[in-house]
Amino acid sequence: MKKIVMILLLLLFAGAAGRAEGRIVSQSPYITDTLRSLGLENRIAGVSRYDDLDLPKTGGVIDPDPAAIAALHPDYLFVSDWGGPDVCKRVTPPGAKCVVLHGFRSMSEIGGNIRAICDALGIEGGDEKAADFERQWREAAAEVNGGGRRALILSSCEGSTFSFGVNTYLHELFTAAGFKVVEDYPGIRHVAPTELIGTVWELVEEKKPEIVFVLQKDGYECPVRIPEGNYRIVRLNGPHFVSPSPKVLEGLADLKWQFGSRNQKNESK
Repeated sequence: MKKIVMILLLLLFAGAAGRAEGRIVSQSPYITDTLRSLGLENRIAGVSRYDDLDLPKTGGVIDPDPAAIAALHPDYLFVSDWGGPDVCKRVTPPGAKCVVLHGFRSMSEIGGNIRAICDALGIEGGDEKAADFERQWREAAAEVNGGGRRALILSSCEGSTFSFGVNTYLHELFTAAGFKVVEDYPGIRHVAPTELIGTVWELVEEKKPEIVFVLQKDGYECPVRIPEGNYRIVRLNGPHFVSPSPKVLEGLADLKWQFGSRNQKNESK
């Protein structure tokens, strides 16, 4: 009997220890990418419907599914600020801790997310990890030979085109890489017939870029329709850029491969 009790206690302790580590639900791909960069993939129990991980889906970035989240019994829920100021109140199950993360307004917000995740999960060295990322991206950006060329950055979501303007992390990233980003909209501009600028043609006519960067998934025909013009179209690996996470380091490697190093003083082909 004593042996059975000991086995039960050991099993209970093992379950509690595993629980103490903490199950995580990530409610945006950029949050998932940040968690993975910190070596936490094995703790992720569920992800948004936009994530590629083969895990239970818990709704969208701006419309999380409270029932799907609760069914996973998470200890931690990380959500994007795109869900609104009351998103945690709406979707967090009892006993779970909800943390709102940012990332789209500046590169410093990416480091802030690293710090916030480490703080929430009790991981030591969050400040150092954030500072290390800051150093890495700045050094990598300084290597890209942007040459002051006028650049417009485009992507799309479900066929709707958008561009990155001032007060976005990609405006800061491409500027640090030596390009002159010509979009002056204060944030992410949605190009649609109902907006002030309704087509990509109107946008390039107004901004007059030398280079139009199109961020798209590999093997996916980009839905951004770009007319011929006096500019070069450069298609880049979208997931390396549209995720405000440490994955942008891979994007900077893409840019350096395309445009060379400033130290080499070579022009792109």
